[in-house]
Parts: sequence; structure tokens; C-alpha cells
Amino acid sequence: MAEKLIKGGENVAYNELIKNFERIRDYMRDFYVYGFKSRDDYTNKSARSYDDERRRLESWLGDHMGFRQTADGKNVFISINSRITHHNPLYKAWKAKSFTDGDITLFFIIFDILYSPEIKLTNTEITEKIDSEYLCFFDEPKVFDSSTVRKKLKEYESQGLLVSEKQGKSLYYKRAESVKFDHTVILDFFSEVAPCGVIGSFLLDKTDTHENSFGFKHHYINHTLDSEIMYRLFQAMHNKSEIEIEKVTRRSSRKRTMKVVPLNIFISVQNGRQYLMAYRRHSRRITSYRLDYITNVKELKQADDLDELRDILDNMKKYMWGVSTQGRGGRRETVEFIITYNSDEEYIYNRLVREKRCGTVEKIGENSCRFYAEVYDTNEMLTWIRSFICRITYINFSNKEIENQLREDLNAMYRLYGLE
Repeated sequence: MAEKLIKGGENVAYNELIKNFERIRDYMRDFYVYGFKSRDDYTNKSARSYDDERRRLESWLGDHMGFRQTADGKNVFISINSRITHHNPLYKAWKAKSFTDGDITLFFIIFDILYSPEIKLTNTEITEKIDSEYLCFFDEPKVFDSSTVRKKLKEYESQGLLVSEKQGKSLYYKRAESVKFDHTVILDFFSEVAPCGVIGSFLLDKTDTHENSFGFKHHYINHTLDSEIMYRLFQAMHNKSEIEIEKVTRRSSRKRTMKVVPLNIFISVQNGRQYLMAYRRHSRRITSYRLDYITNVKELKQADDLDELRDILDNMKKYMWGVSTQGRGGRRETVEFIITYNSDEEYIYNRLVREKRCGTVEKIGENSCRFYAEVYDTNEMLTWIRSFICRITYINFSNKEIENQLREDLNAMYRLYGLE
């Protein structure tokens, strides 16, 4: 699959298919998640590489690409309006994966041989059929040995396309029963909100139409770029394995590796950001790692204490407002505030009850209530607390540094509006 792009009056062949998704993930994060970088800002990559990847993104997301001319140059970015965009456009990147000619050849030949669930053949019988009935007509046939075919059969079995059964000492393979994919509201919803929702998008492609079943006020789609990392983490947790992760940060391109035990995935309902909660034996701590900073996951040995570590994390959740698991000096912090509201503003109280998380809400008057929480890190609560600022009549933090920061923010706002 190729399209012709015009550059300087010359036709240049451009291949849309990709092998290394991590490189595409890197550029898409820069364009969409972080955004607003000019061509000169990509100091770690060549200008030609930047142009190639920008063209590739434009071929998938042309309707969503935009630019802004600044004094530093032309900043390219991705702009998506969730009110009118009902299907995640970033999934297109996953549907441009490339395959070797051997992958494609074996796929079609094997499923042509096993064209019905009633046909059962061994690996040896399938390999012989490939040589004698499919490749024998070519002057220079591509030879597939029994080992290569066996690996493909096991791969298709793991994906649910084939099933195997033992008869005597021989292992027979047959096609799995076909499943008819009907477009449903559930599948449509799954593809847009679930981790690894790209799976749902692939299934929707098997239906006749993509109906617009849902509209989203806040549609968090940048997690799409982390789907492969998410899949590998789920696989490692399923196998109860320790892992080695490779991670970077926005401030530094230097990569670090560390060994951890993956325990759980936390997803923020406020911004859609995804975190791996994992135990690091080196520091003897359970901590969080942002998925968009993880570039590789490698499975290691079995983690015999994974269930025990998960129980510890479950107990810690009682004091976690976000993903922070350690208070200053190992101590938990408390926060308490009282809000008042008018008699026709019961929704203020209802919202506090709905969003209290690990805190408690107690009515102390007809139009007033008290919130109390004991957490590892009160700093994670500041943004939420500020949203009640006009209603708060009393507030007290055990961490006075955080409380003073909140009060200084208020004073700065008063000064800004001339209300000292």
C-alpha cells in the first residue's frame, strides 16, 4: 500500500505501513498529547524523519491535523472535537501494521487448507500440503519448514482462530467455529472507553456500518497509543510474572530500566491518564508508573508473592486519593473542610457525596456539611478542593505546607482581582 506524495516537483514513493509502532507512538504523543511543537523542536530526530512521520500521520488523520504559525515557526498539532467525532481516529495507526510476505502467505494458505471446522490435520500434514499443493507451481517457491508452520499454528490458536485436540500421540488442528459479529451498542461503547479498545474497533470493522451510538463530553483517546504496552502488562499479570520496564520522561529522552511486579492498572476518570501500579523490590515500595512513559515491557520470572502484594495494594486503596502511595515521612495526612450552600443548591451536597472517594461526608446542618479524609498525599486533592472554593467556610490540613499553598493561591487570586 503506497501513495504518491509530491515533494519539490518530484514523485516520491511513500509507504504507509509500519513495523515499529513505538516510533509512531512517539510522534503521535508529541503531536496530540503534548502538541504544538515546530519542526526545529525535534532535536532528537532528523528533519527528514520528522517530515516522513508527519506525512504518515496526515495520511491517517488529515481531517484532524492543523497548524499554528508562531514566531518560532509552524507548529503542527492534532485537533479532535469530541462532540462531533464519535469514533476514536487514533485507531487508524494500529490498522497500518505491516507484515512479511511469509506472514501473509501462510495465513491465507493455512485457512484455505482448514476451510471448515470439520477438517482436522496435524502440523506435518499441513506442511506437506503447503509444499505439494500450493507452492509447487512456483519456479522459486518459498519453503516453509515444519517448525515455522508449527509456530504459526500455535499463534493462530492463541488468538482463538484455530483449536487443537490430541488424538493418540498426534496433535490435530482445526478451524475454530465462526463467530458472527453484529454491530451492538455494547461493542461500540467498549471501543471508545475500554483499555485496549482498539480490539473493539477491529471487530466493528467486520460489521456493515459504523453507527454513531455515543457522543462524549470528555472523550479521552490518547490512551490509544499505549494499547500495546497495556496488552503486554495484562499478559504479564495474567502469567503472574515479574517484568522489566523501560521508561522515559518528558523532560529527558534518557531511558531507564527497572524490574517490578505488575499489580494493577489505574485509570483516571478526570483526564483519562493510565498508570501501572507495581511493586519494586529494590526500594520495597508499591508505586505508580505512567503508561505513556513506558516504552517497552519484558516478562521475567514468576512472581510467587503477586497475590500477597495485591492484597497489600487493596488495603492501601483506603488511603489513596489518586495514585500516590507514600506520605511524607511514611505518615498519612488528613484534610477537613466545611461547606455551606443555599436551600436550592442540594446538588452541591450531592456532588460532594458522589466525588468523595475515600473520604466521608457528614451533614452538620440543614445547608452545611463536613468532609474528612485520611490520605497518603493531600497535594493530589488540591484541584478538586478548589472547585468548592466559594462554598468552603472552614478548612484544615495536617500538612500545613499544602494548606499554606492553597491559602496563598487564594490570596494571589484576590490580588489579581483587586480584592486584597
